[in-house]
Amino acid sequence: MKISTITVIVILAAAAGAGVSHLLADAVPHRNTAAGHTDHAEKQERTPRDHVEQDEHGADRIRISDVKLAAAGVTLAEAGPATLSDTLAFNGVLRANQEALVQVTPRFPGIVRAIRKRIGDSVAKDELLASIESNQSLTAYDLKAPIGGTIIDRQISLGEYASEQKPAFVVADLSTIWVDLSIYRQDLRRVRLDDEVLIDPDDGRGPIKGNVSYIAPVGASETQTALARVVLGNADGRLRPGLFVTARLVLAKRSVAVAVRASAIQTLENKTVVFVREEADKIEARPVALGESDSVHIEIRDGLSPGEHYVAENSFVVKAEMGKGEAEHD
Repeated sequence: MKISTITVIVILAAAAGAGVSHLLADAVPHRNTAAGHTDHAEKQERTPRDHVEQDEHGADRIRISDVKLAAAGVTLAEAGPATLSDTLAFNGVLRANQEALVQVTPRFPGIVRAIRKRIGDSVAKDELLASIESNQSLTAYDLKAPIGGTIIDRQISLGEYASEQKPAFVVADLSTIWVDLSIYRQDLRRVRLDDEVLIDPDDGRGPIKGNVSYIAPVGASETQTALARVVLGNADGRLRPGLFVTARLVLAKRSVAVAVRASAIQTLENKTVVFVREEADKIEARPVALGESDSVHIEIRDGLSPGEHYVAENSFVVKAEMGKGEAEHD
């Protein structure tokens, strides 16, 4: 009986102690609350400038400098009027203008004694290309460029036999370039001479405008396509024969009052937004209403005014920063 009594006393004491501990635990948060406020205040002081806030309309806004934007490859553009186009897309290849290309062939067979030019060299008309010793007279004669242009091929080497049956050089005037487009038969009825075509060399410098100058009267049985040709100026040497390009045939045009580049559109919190640059290094996630579009631009029917600057390229970087800022702010 004494042992049982002692056991009961111990259990009661333990329970009482637990109750005291519980009360102390309840008291601790009151002591830690101040510390919690202090920690929160310190966190607010440490929050970077790139934190998310909201403007008077409830739109998310982030502070981010032009320097940081530039470092991330983000570019800005100005919203404004644009011309949207209905287009057909085609693949094509750049070719030297065959009407400004000459194969230079030796007049007489013989041994190549000197070579003055190599592939890639620019030449003027009548400039010396090579010297060949004739098999008939055993004297050397000059092989000259019949036109000014660029050496795009050479088929002779020093000391070898040069034949009048094979071109020694090919000289091309590359100031104009042919763009040969492959048109599928279902699209042929929509392609006409003088139609506007936008040629994209995919070199980061944007498309080049041209017009269809030739449509082949026959097709290729292997590909079931017909050829349409665009002639482009190439004074700056931007276009190189042999490279592939993409092209868009313009079918119709329409003007809109406000448009942005297609790459500017993002979705944030189930809203379609454009990131708009505001004063004091602020960028706002502006909800917008979209209209018509083409492969380059999208019409903005509401939410953006002409003249406002927006994030045009790499807008996903700003979206990621805004998401990170929300996490840090929370």
